[in-house]
Amino acid sequence: MTLATLAEVLQPALKNGYAVAGLVTLGWEDMRAYVAAAEAEGCPVILQAGPSCRAHTPLPILGKMFRHLAEEASVPVVAHLDHGYTVDDCRAALDAGFTSIMFDGSRKPLNENIDETAAIAEMAHAMGVSCEGEIGFVGYAGGENSAGTDPTEAARFAAETGIDAMAISVGNVHLQQDKEGGLDIDRIRAIEAITTVPLVIHGGSGVPVTQRKLLAATSSVCKFNIGTELRMAFGIALRTAVNADPNRFDRVAILKETHAPLVAETRQVLHAFGGAQSR
Repeated sequence: MTLATLAEVLQPALKNGYAVAGLVTLGWEDMRAYVAAAEAEGCPVILQAGPSCRAHTPLPILGKMFRHLAEEASVPVVAHLDHGYTVDDCRAALDAGFTSIMFDGSRKPLNENIDETAAIAEMAHAMGVSCEGEIGFVGYAGGENSAGTDPTEAARFAAETGIDAMAISVGNVHLQQDKEGGLDIDRIRAIEAITTVPLVIHGGSGVPVTQRKLLAATSSVCKFNIGTELRMAFGIALRTAVNADPNRFDRVAILKETHAPLVAETRQVLHAFGGAQSR
């Protein structure tokens, strides 16, 4: 069994200069492919259940799916709640057997975010589970605008909450389909200069691969969340499988053909983070 907490995979990454991918899951087909890719690369992987995933599949079921894959895997697998917005969200994940929870209080005033995140981190730690928090709001492509992370506020947030990982807003955007943007490296350097906690980049699909490699190797950014990029790869593979035979209707046969293409795309994502050196 290689079920791991977030702290157990991020602390070695911070020490040894690589990053771990937090891969956003939507169903069995993608989470299975993500673990297969991690095994092929010989690196840990974080399986993430975000709000849209939880709206489709009950959290207790997702917990069992994540834990089953971890028990069969040859590499560390983290069962992670992504964007829990309430204490109830986080408690439900703990009850469902998740090994890591992310409480997102980034829309709240600083003091409120600190107090609520600290309470949830304490609750998680009491059960041997890791906690990620967010300071500075990461916006959405075509939606809410970002509010960048202030380094001084980040230092206070990290110190007063006791979190195991800190998500920051440094030019990253959720649901971005291209890699034409880029992160504010100077802001990242300013944050890591006054904090010691592993840093997390949400909206990693929009980050150029060269920046992913640079930050994974030379900064405190130890976790990149990747969702849109791999959802697009799955969609392309699914359309190809469906269009190959318009008369075919067995969804198991159709979905089976998405596995190899998605594993290949995921391996490319994982490889850029340098985590294979953790073997």
